[in-house]
Amino acid sequence: MEKTAKRQNETFKVKGNWDVQSQELKKKYPKLTDSDLKFEAGKEEELLKGFQARLGKTREEVINIINELQPEKV
Repeated sequence: MEKTAKRQNETFKVKGNWDVQSQELKKKYPKLTDSDLKFEAGKEEELLKGFQARLGKTREEVINIINELQPEKV
């Protein structure tokens, strides 16, 4: 249970080219709008909350979805 709590409190950072990643997300999840995919540096939490609301998923699920598209090393 501690691991889950730690994961939920981890800081999420967007890595790599967000424009490319956002287009992939839009293809995979047509419910996402351009507004949902708009990203500003330092506002990762707002991005995650918007995804959670739009897709009906948990924070951890949203992070996993985004991380699948992010490069391993940046």
